Amino acid sequence: MLDIEIIEEKPVTKYEVKEFLDTVKKRDKELSERALKTHDNLLLEKVDYKKVKEEIEKLQIPRLKDRHVVKIIDIMPKDLESVNALFVGENITLSQENMQKILTAIKK
Repeated sequence: MLDIEIIEEKPVTKYEVKEFLDTVKKRDKELSERALKTHDNLLLEKVDYKKVKEEIEKLQIPRLKDRHVVKIIDIMPKDLESVNALFVGENITLSQENMQKILTAIKK
C-alpha cells in the first residue's frame, strides 16, 4: 500500500476545478477518463466567482471559513432559506442579517 502524505488541504470552487482541467487539457491535449468525466459534469452558469468570493470575504462574517465560502459560491443560493440550508450539520449559525449580506454579495 502506498504511503501518501497530504501536504496541504484547500477547498476550491467548481469554477477553479474547471479552470484547472482546462489548463491541463491545453497542456496535455487530452484529459484522463476520470478528469474528462469531471470536466463534462461541471455544468456551470456564468459567474465571476473571484468577485463573489472577494465580496463575501469583505463582509468579515465571524466563524465563516474558506470551505463555507466555497460552498456558498458552488451553490449560489437564491434566498435566506437556501443560505441557511448550507449550514445544516455545520457547527456555525448565521444571523438573518449576515445571511442577507451574503445574498446581497452574491447578487452584485
